[in-house]
Amino acid sequence: MTLLDDRSMAQRVFDHIEAGTTDTAETCWREPVANYRSQARLDAELALLRRLPTPFCPSTALPEPGSYLARDAAGTPLFAVRGADGAVRAFRNACRHRGMQVVAGNGCAKAFACRYHGWTYGLDGGLRHVPHEHGFPGLERERHGLVPVESVERHGMVFVAQDPKAGDLAALDLLPELIGEGQRLFASREFSIPANWKIFLEGFLEGYHIKTTHPTSFYPYGFDNLNVVEYLGRNSRVTFPFQRIRKLAALPPEERRVEGALTYVYQLFPNAVVTVLSHHTILLILEPVSLGETRVASYLLSNRSAIDPSSTADAERDAAFVNQTGGAEDAAMVCAIQKGMASGANEYFLYGRFEGAIAHFHRELDALL
Repeated sequence: MTLLDDRSMAQRVFDHIEAGTTDTAETCWREPVANYRSQARLDAELALLRRLPTPFCPSTALPEPGSYLARDAAGTPLFAVRGADGAVRAFRNACRHRGMQVVAGNGCAKAFACRYHGWTYGLDGGLRHVPHEHGFPGLERERHGLVPVESVERHGMVFVAQDPKAGDLAALDLLPELIGEGQRLFASREFSIPANWKIFLEGFLEGYHIKTTHPTSFYPYGFDNLNVVEYLGRNSRVTFPFQRIRKLAALPPEERRVEGALTYVYQLFPNAVVTVLSHHTILLILEPVSLGETRVASYLLSNRSAIDPSSTADAERDAAFVNQTGGAEDAAMVCAIQKGMASGANEYFLYGRFEGAIAHFHRELDALL
């Protein structure tokens, strides 16, 4: 439940290099292909995504009072806004008059006016103005504010829970601080992948594929099937070391710093990934649209403080390499797996002992469903 520190992580990697080994799970896992193709299963997964606290955006995406961001989460239109008091609140994105979406995209505003009839809401969601209000005799404004959903800021991110149960938010306490206040959000976008959300997620959780999938992009800088795998409750962290970590072996253990010598991939159960690379951090939130389509909300942040003049340039260069090489290669594999399911060749997918983080994800998902 406690993550390895720099000294321990470096030693674990050195031990694996010397022995030609990697972290392994105790057993294999067989995941029925039907779980990727069943609408009833997807409906249950969406219900779970609405219940559990899931990342909505980085805190830095809402930098000042009035900053807002709208998108769909688990199929529900939502938006988050930072209030005049500095707190972030999240609401269902629908006017209480006729259901028109009140907010689109992101920006900064002092209030939110519905484009249909002009009903206007404050940053706290309260109904502030109704044009020609005399046409609605007996209207109780306090009962017609925007409908809130549970929201909380933790670890540099805004989490939302649409239908929470008692104790769900406590699971966030297991996570470390993943995005710092000084990090700058330099790019964000949404895009679609024609594949099941779990297939897309699985590609981040093992390094068994690095040599064959990324022979000229990631592999020359890394290792063949060498990972450190750690678990924090339902979440996991998979470490992908670079060849340059070998340079740390010459340093006294107490002086070893692994930043820049490896990539950390945190899987935030169930549907988000935080990848910490050499110069930038990526937050990906996977939103199932259908059995064969995933909408991805992507946020890219510089690792160093925004006041460092070289931080953004280094981060953008880092991101371009990842997106144009390894990222494109991973996307191609994910789409091919989705197509391959239609062949009917596999009754189940077999995840070996090198793929323990994937098995951990499915085991936790099964238990909750």
